[in-house]
Amino acid sequence: MLRKRSLFFRCSFSFLALFILLGVGAGAHNISNSNNFVQTRGTHFVLNERPLYLNGFNSYWLMYMASDPSTRIKVPTTFQQASKYGMNVARTWAFSDGGYRPLQISPGSYNEDMFKGLDFVVSEAKKCGIYLILTLVNNWEGFGGKRQYVQWARDQGHYLNSDDDFFTDPVVKGYFKNHVKTVLTRVNSITGLAYKDDPTIFSWELMNEPRYQSDLSGKAIQDWISEMAAHVKSIDSNHLLDIGLEGFYGESMPEKKEYNPGYEVGTDFVSNNRIAHVDFATIHLYPDQWMSNSNDEVVAQFVDRWIKAHIDDSKNVLGKPLLLTEFGKSSRSPGYQVDARDTYLSNIYNTIYTCTKTSGACGGALFWQLMAQGMENFSDGYEIVLEQSPSTAGVIAQQSNRLSSLT
Repeated sequence: MLRKRSLFFRCSFSFLALFILLGVGAGAHNISNSNNFVQTRGTHFVLNERPLYLNGFNSYWLMYMASDPSTRIKVPTTFQQASKYGMNVARTWAFSDGGYRPLQISPGSYNEDMFKGLDFVVSEAKKCGIYLILTLVNNWEGFGGKRQYVQWARDQGHYLNSDDDFFTDPVVKGYFKNHVKTVLTRVNSITGLAYKDDPTIFSWELMNEPRYQSDLSGKAIQDWISEMAAHVKSIDSNHLLDIGLEGFYGESMPEKKEYNPGYEVGTDFVSNNRIAHVDFATIHLYPDQWMSNSNDEVVAQFVDRWIKAHIDDSKNVLGKPLLLTEFGKSSRSPGYQVDARDTYLSNIYNTIYTCTKTSGACGGALFWQLMAQGMENFSDGYEIVLEQSPSTAGVIAQQSNRLSSLT
């Protein structure tokens, strides 16, 4: 009890330090237990009828580290560091399907220790004034994903052709719906609040980067999103919902495909996000992976066009807010330097700030990924350790301060 209280005071001190250094930071607020859920008004996020702008990060590993007493401290340490630099939202996994240390051991069977880890993540985020985007399943193999769901069905004697049957097979869809209900109705063992009743959670995200490349028409994904979004909202009408899309354009507006990085993935930014129960749109941005053979000038042009096209379409076509929920620059890229990363982040932050300042549709951005010290085994090249990267921390803090000045 004393340890938890001391963590709370350290977060509060972080806010004070930010006030002194930069003015009121974007993360400097309390998340109450009342029904103060973030909402949308047109193309803006609002909290208690006031605009809310977001500057944040991805840390997919939070539940995993929180579930082990020997590594649990990484979670509050990360949130404290984030709040020190004004960040106010984190995106993380609310899934771990099968395999090593799973949350969902098998369909409908859950590991309570892992769930208590997620409880701890939610509780600690609230103490530091950080909202959570909780993702419910992975398109990729990491931590199970759609492949594990399909394998579970096969283990029960169902014949499925590919991992993409995740989106169409009734048995697999039933497994996922059960997971959604289990997570949304989970009662936090620390706070006593059901997740669906906790304003600390900013939004539910259906899937990390859904793709269905065996059907580029987008129909299969469209039907799955419609069904699952309605399912989420039937259980929880308090929270916002997003899909988890990367932002690829599809068949509904074929002229927009010119903004794609040369290929499609079976999703459709416009039609997918037009679904009524989807509250805001998302995009990701990885030109170093999507356009690995392009020069810096071509990449810079793509980044600018990609962000601005989605901002315009979110405002003029969708009428919904937009978040850039993954972006970064890898230290494994040829010629990488910290200065180059800082410039890359600054340019993207400038575009977003200009958008928010002019009442555009983009409400903020979350870089990939924030990591605590001593987590080298989790390194993917994109990680930012704030204590080790003071110049990058300064870039992030400046964005937090600028966004907070608009509220």
